[in-house]
Amino acid sequence: MDTQKAFLAIVLSLLILFGYQYFFVPPAQQPENIPPADEHALKTEPTLSAPPPATQATANQVSVPELPAGREGRDITVETDLYTAIISETGGGIKSFKLKKYNEELDPESGLKELIQTTSPRNLPLFFSWGEEPEQAEITVFQADQDKVNVTATTQTLTLQGKLSSGLLVTKTFTFSRDQYQIDLAISVHNTSTEHQLQGSPFLAMTNNPFSEESSKNRFLFQGPAVASGGVLEEIKPDDLKDQMQTRNGNLNWVAYEDTYFMTCMIPDPQSRSSARFSLTGEHTVSSVLSSDVVALPPLNQKQYSYTIYFGPKKFDTLKSVGHNLEKIINFGWFDILAKPMLFLLNFLYSFVHNYGWAIILVTIIIKAAFWPIAHKGMKSMKVMQKLQPKMAKLREKYANDKERLNKEMIQLYQTYKVNPMGGCLPMILQIPVFFALYKVLLQTIELRHAPFMLWITDLSAPDRLYIGFDIPTLGGLPVLTLLMGASMFLQQKMTPTAADPTQAKIMMFLPVVFTFMFLNFASGLVLYWFLNNLLSIAQQYVINKSD
Repeated sequence: MDTQKAFLAIVLSLLILFGYQYFFVPPAQQPENIPPADEHALKTEPTLSAPPPATQATANQVSVPELPAGREGRDITVETDLYTAIISETGGGIKSFKLKKYNEELDPESGLKELIQTTSPRNLPLFFSWGEEPEQAEITVFQADQDKVNVTATTQTLTLQGKLSSGLLVTKTFTFSRDQYQIDLAISVHNTSTEHQLQGSPFLAMTNNPFSEESSKNRFLFQGPAVASGGVLEEIKPDDLKDQMQTRNGNLNWVAYEDTYFMTCMIPDPQSRSSARFSLTGEHTVSSVLSSDVVALPPLNQKQYSYTIYFGPKKFDTLKSVGHNLEKIINFGWFDILAKPMLFLLNFLYSFVHNYGWAIILVTIIIKAAFWPIAHKGMKSMKVMQKLQPKMAKLREKYANDKERLNKEMIQLYQTYKVNPMGGCLPMILQIPVFFALYKVLLQTIELRHAPFMLWITDLSAPDRLYIGFDIPTLGGLPVLTLLMGASMFLQQKMTPTAADPTQAKIMMFLPVVFTFMFLNFASGLVLYWFLNNLLSIAQQYVINKSD
């Protein structure tokens, strides 16, 4: 009996539902037949001519909330394992993004690393507008569905809704991951009007100032906007934006703002065609705007857009896991093909020793061992060349007026003693690319940022300084490791066979002084590598000198 009653209730409910749909709900309005957009226009800047229709969504399919007017926007805090973010209801942008695993400075009291350095609602990253450029767009006060988001599960969402004066309802849905930096952002625009058609294109803006005052002063490392198209990285110098803005169209993988260690990035839907424009305001403020094609939005229709957002460290493995060729932003220039394996080796060794200083030492030993046979042969060649200097001097004196005969006699001398005059230079030439590749890795890798070694070296990415109770002018502390590096280089020069030319010998002995001054402000991790490399070269030269 109970089963029959339940079945009867279900049937009656269905009849009431279908009857209500048939007699009371108006049929869905079909979008107007609008011709497709001009192909050439779609390949350049978005225009308002002949946009394609948006996806239909009728009033009974999309609920239109009643949003209170004249309210002040709140700040919504989002907590994950990796960051604390604040999203402002006023404009819907990200007001703050602090990384929990990184401090502003070495001092723990300096606070967590902040990636947002803008304040006005229009300039907050992820400010969204539709149909109007962000600079002229209306600033909407959104209504968030939560006061605070604490991401304890794998993922959690936050939805913001705001209605423009045009009748456009904008819904922004953020999906946060507990243990990942990337954020999924879905944006829906819904024309709530029953009469008027809207048309326009979406604009997702990201305005950035340098992440720190220190990074804005560093002229040797790149800082500014970057874009990847077809897996190829392009870094745009802010100085190039002073005269006019620049645009990029085509198969865009992502648009970002970066410095040496951190980045903020917008990744468009790979299925959509996107364009980006970059402009400079003032001295350092860079605006990056991501847009796509114009669409027509008939009454009661909606259009959805999807993005992936990455705000976080430029760490290779982390970026690789995000996809979209995001790891391309770690750019070692010409030496990339050598630098990437060295970075892998450095991190591999760190997984065992848990100290990047010792990892650098092990990398140095491995590189030195790999080049040991070549370097050994080069050093022996230089030793033989030094012994031949008196004979060569006599030949130069004897055939001073006969260059052709002199060259023949020199070649015969080299063949007799089986020596190559370039033998001492070749090992050095072969090691130069390796040195510069490792130099790039130690200079740019975020793994060394604030990484301690031992004793007074507490940050391998900073110059080495030992503070002795008072400040040394222009230096602050005593550059102990740099001075040891200079001393080791001087000893190496003393032990290395030199040419008979006294002027050339003096120049070579002056090189350690030049290198010491040059290395004063280099990262202590790089100085450590150079110092240890010198010690190993001294040991190798000692073995060769003893064997004679």
